[in-house]
Amino acid sequence: MSSTEELIGRADVNDVEAILAITNTDVDEVNHAVADNADALFTWDYTLARPALRKLYEKAKTGQWNATTDLPWETEVDQEAIVVANNDQAIARGLSMDNSFFAGSPVEKWGDKEWLDFGMQQQNWTLSQFLHGEQGALLCTAKIVETVPWYDAKLYASTQVMDEARHVEVFARYLDEKLTGHYPINAHLRLLLDDIVNDSRWDMTYLGMQIMVEGLALAAFGFMHQMTTEPILKQLLRYVMSDEARHVAFGVLSLKEVYEGMSAKELRERQEFAFEAAVRMRDRFLSQEVWERMGVAPAKIIPYMLADPTRTVFQQMLFSKIVPNCKKLGLLDAADGWLRARFTEIGVIQFEDWVDTGEEYGEFALDQETPAPVAS
Repeated sequence: MSSTEELIGRADVNDVEAILAITNTDVDEVNHAVADNADALFTWDYTLARPALRKLYEKAKTGQWNATTDLPWETEVDQEAIVVANNDQAIARGLSMDNSFFAGSPVEKWGDKEWLDFGMQQQNWTLSQFLHGEQGALLCTAKIVETVPWYDAKLYASTQVMDEARHVEVFARYLDEKLTGHYPINAHLRLLLDDIVNDSRWDMTYLGMQIMVEGLALAAFGFMHQMTTEPILKQLLRYVMSDEARHVAFGVLSLKEVYEGMSAKELRERQEFAFEAAVRMRDRFLSQEVWERMGVAPAKIIPYMLADPTRTVFQQMLFSKIVPNCKKLGLLDAADGWLRARFTEIGVIQFEDWVDTGEEYGEFALDQETPAPVAS
């Protein structure tokens, strides 16, 4: 079994030097090749053996939306006003630190202009990473269509391919038409997507994408949906969340059956993969590319970010979908509770008894007024 250092390259999950050692060395790269080691699998069994997946497939067919005609693209967007409104929301919710917290840091003398510029860059960066993650989901779901052995799962996964294409479309268009710039993919996110695509085992594609990446995305979209007042983005996120909840439920419903028959050794391998994915996703939210663009050395500011209690709350909330879903799959307590100990170590275990997405996805459907709350 692997140690924490073997899994993520460091014994201490908060080792700033090791986190920053992972960088995107080719920011101008356009095409990125990853070996896909899985076999494409046909099945000649067309019986409807999994009614829960068939129900999800029917929900997907009626839940389609058109990114071109269903969003108010004609609406003017004032990015500066959006950032000011978001900052006001953060202050009202107790999610913003005053400048005294940054005493002794490179940003201690920043004024309103610098923080406004940072907020705009942060929004560009955040939505860029969502865009890159959605393309990762597009590729991974196409792989699931090929590799999953079940007829019902292939049908549902085919609808998710269309969903992910639509998500790539809307985030790219919003960045191009309404905001002020793109960012290249974060190195931690790229490593995780590479690992998911590269693994030959179809259930690992499910675990990495449907449970971990999509689970975090669902929580992040919900948080942003609550915070933003910009009408296009708010509606865009609402539509995307209706899809993402089905996607995560697809992973929960599929993997529960598979993991019930696995050995302790096999489950430990899945636990390790889930922990590695969780740490990589946490590391990407340190936004080192934004600090670099703002002329601030990441190594000098990230220790403050790691100590910021408001950021800790935000990052913990991002795991509010992942932890209960891992519990539903039996991963928390398999292999002597190894994953429970790791999630306790990174401070997210308190979400274990929240409702899992396999049960709640209907609350995110477009015929519901609002999605289930993600954060208070």
